[in-house]
Amino acid sequence: MAKVIVVGGGPSGMMAAIAAAKNNNDVTIIEKNEKLGKKMFISGKGRCNITSSKYIDEFFDYIPGNPNFLYSALYSFTNEDTVNFFNELGVKLKVERGDRIFPESNKSSDLIQAMKRQLVKEKVSIKLNSRVKKFICSDEVISSAVLEDDSTVEGEYFILCTGGASYPQTGSTGDGYKIAQKLGHSITTLNPALVPIEIDESWVKKLQGLSLRNVTLSIVDSKSNILYEEFGEMLFTHFGISGPIVLSASRAVKQNTNLKAVVNLKPALQFEQLDKRLQRDFLKYSNKDFKNSLDDLLPKKLTELIVDLSNIVPDKKCNSITKKERLHLVNLLQNFSMSVKGLRPISEAIVTSGGVNVKEVDPSTMRSMIVSNLYFAGELLDVDAYTGGFNMQIALSTGFLAGIQIK
Repeated sequence: MAKVIVVGGGPSGMMAAIAAAKNNNDVTIIEKNEKLGKKMFISGKGRCNITSSKYIDEFFDYIPGNPNFLYSALYSFTNEDTVNFFNELGVKLKVERGDRIFPESNKSSDLIQAMKRQLVKEKVSIKLNSRVKKFICSDEVISSAVLEDDSTVEGEYFILCTGGASYPQTGSTGDGYKIAQKLGHSITTLNPALVPIEIDESWVKKLQGLSLRNVTLSIVDSKSNILYEEFGEMLFTHFGISGPIVLSASRAVKQNTNLKAVVNLKPALQFEQLDKRLQRDFLKYSNKDFKNSLDDLLPKKLTELIVDLSNIVPDKKCNSITKKERLHLVNLLQNFSMSVKGLRPISEAIVTSGGVNVKEVDPSTMRSMIVSNLYFAGELLDVDAYTGGFNMQIALSTGFLAGIQIK
């Protein structure tokens, strides 16, 4: 029986502790917050998209941040294992649009409580309100963790799962990066990933609160190259755009570059089909003003802006609109373009891009190549994925793989 210290009580830390305890180890979780799973609690608007129902070999297509490093982890503890794990703990799961898996109750707290019950069952000690500020290490071996009050916790193995630098109010304040750096690990550049996008145009504030479903968002550079494209749901905010497809698209946005966010408001229709649809609507409202003719096609909040951008006189009767004006409108509806100002700060990101350099971590075990009794798991590593449950699965898989190594 080995003494295992897990630093961080998020999903990766809890899973690492459960896995290590199943090997009959004496396991302690040290968590800086007043409770476990604080970030997990608010994820997915409090519902927690725990994983995806896609085939596990498809996951790598949704992981832009070092996917190859995660091969062993994801196959050691797959999405099917995640579903079985929670089912066995009494939490029923459901599959929603986009292959996203949520708790049937829509409560992330059910997932956290189930993991906490398992921790108790496995006799894992939990030390809350305790921040680790450094490790005592000599000859590439850690002997103890030093807490903020200068007390020490001794151990034989240490698993670092402190999260990234996003959502600092949940405890992810980058502590783990500093600890890892002091031990000799390098930290790759930290950037916000899965974060809202700021838009230059001032009219975006008028659309605040408007949600668009079944649209296609493209990130396009100055040479008209499409850097990212996805179909789904987005939301307008006071500073720009957010929502699932925007968060994933943010991975393609680099600061201080000339990019456009282009929305196809009617992607289900070809250009000619949309043109015919407009012709029918204009015929239906032939004696109405143009400004009152788009309500069947667009949300009310968007209509006024589209009318302004169309360069068609708002009071012009529909039966007087020219073919040239109509075709320009079709193009506008399928290429609704906004200038990208940049990304919101890392504190508002769902996950962090960058972290502990994966070249210094054994991908088959999650063990440090620098410190012999140190393991890593979760967002602290330089790995990140798009939305859809992939980041949560990475946290669980890396935590499991780290935990089962210690026997």
